[in-house]
Amino acid sequence: MKRRFFRTFFISLILFTALWTGFIYKTVIIAEGENGVEYEEEGFLDRLIRDKDDITFLLMGVDSYDVKKSSGTRTDTMIVCKVNKSTGEISMLSIPRDTKAIIRGRKNEEKINHAHAYGGPELAVKAVKDLLGIDLEYYVKVDYKIVKEFVDIIGGVEINVPMDMKYSDPVADPPLYIDLKAGLQVLDGNKALQFLRFRKGYSDQDLGRIRAQQQFIKAAVKQTLKVENIGKIPQLIKSYYNNVETNIPLDLLLKFAVNINNYNVDSIQTATLPGEPKYIGGISYYVPNEEEMKVVIDTMFNNNNEEYNN
Repeated sequence: MKRRFFRTFFISLILFTALWTGFIYKTVIIAEGENGVEYEEEGFLDRLIRDKDDITFLLMGVDSYDVKKSSGTRTDTMIVCKVNKSTGEISMLSIPRDTKAIIRGRKNEEKINHAHAYGGPELAVKAVKDLLGIDLEYYVKVDYKIVKEFVDIIGGVEINVPMDMKYSDPVADPPLYIDLKAGLQVLDGNKALQFLRFRKGYSDQDLGRIRAQQQFIKAAVKQTLKVENIGKIPQLIKSYYNNVETNIPLDLLLKFAVNINNYNVDSIQTATLPGEPKYIGGISYYVPNEEEMKVVIDTMFNNNNEEYNN
C-alpha cells in the first residue's frame, strides 16, 4: 500500500521560528552579553532589510524519517506563511498535496507535491511561487518526528477531537494505529500524530486533514508560548535542529523575533487554496479556482485589507 502518512509537524514552532529565536535571543544571548560575552550587533542583512515588515515562507512536511535525508521524497504538507512584525498579523494558506500545477522542467502539469521529489525545496518553492504569483524565496522543511517530540516537551496540546477516530494499517512504515475518542482532551505526542494523520473519516479526506491541521496549529501556538515552556528552550532547540531545514538567515529571523510581543496568536488567519477535486486522465487532482484564488492571495499576501478566513 502506498504510504499516505500525514508527515506533519509541530507547526507552531516552525511558524514561530522567529518567536522561538526571540526567546533564545532574550533569555540566552542577551544574558550572556550582559555577563561579558560579546555577540554580533546589526549585520549587513539587518541593515539591508531594516524597513521590511513581513516575511513569507513555504512550510513543508516531507515524506521522510529524517529531514536531512529527504532528497527525492514528496511533500505531504505545504503551507505558505506570512508574518508581519509591525502589525502582528499572521496568515497561512494551505495547499492541498494533489493541487494540479506547473513544475519547472516538467512537460505537463503534475501534482504540486511532486516538485520536491524532482528538485528539492528550491523547486518546490518555485512551483508554489508560480502557482500563486507571489514573491517567495524562503522555506522551512521538517520531518514528522518533530510533532511527537515537541508536543511531549510542551506538555501536550488541548484539542476538541470532532469524531471517534479509529484506523489501522499494520503494514505501513511505521505501522499506523489510530484510536481516539471524540471530545475535548489534551493530546500527548503520540496522540497528536494520530489526530494529524487521520484522513479516512473525513468526507473530503485531505481537505478534512487540512482543517484538523489548522485547528491544531492555533491550539499548539498558544501552548508553546506559555511562560512555563520558556524553561524548556534547550530541549526545544535540540529537537528543532535535528528535524528542521531552512534557508531563512538567522539574522533575518532575529529581525522578526525581537518583536515577539507584537504577534497576535488569537487571530491567525488561515485559509485553504480554493478549488475542487477532479479526475483528469484517470488521475485525481485538486484543481484551483483561478478567480477565487486571486481574491485569497490579494487578501492574504498582497496587503489587501479585506478579510478572508475559511
